[in-house]
Amino acid sequence: MNLKHRASELKQKIGTVYLALKKKDTPLFAKIMAGITIVYALSPIDLIPDFIPILGYLDDLIILPILIGLTIKLIPREILVECEEEAKDLWKNGKPKRWYFALPIILLWIIIILFIYETLRPR
Repeated sequence: MNLKHRASELKQKIGTVYLALKKKDTPLFAKIMAGITIVYALSPIDLIPDFIPILGYLDDLIILPILIGLTIKLIPREILVECEEEAKDLWKNGKPKRWYFALPIILLWIIIILFIYETLRPR
């Protein structure tokens, strides 16, 4: 399996997980895992920063597929099949452009900046 095919498959599975997150019939724990997976996939903040040679990309090559695999195992089969069908057309017109996906990331950066400011502020 070549790398391009693997990346395409991973993108498809991320779409499936995203759609399952929105279904009301998806169990709560599966929704929690789906939320974590989607936030990790979209977040520019990695466990190991990408600028570190080799190791920086290992978390994307290992952690993201593990999160996707765990999440998919938690989703009931009938919901998974339905979401897989819907996900085939999800990327048809490119990436979905929804500004509110950035809100958790922006909020996290604001919290980090406030924490650093409070820590370094002279008393």
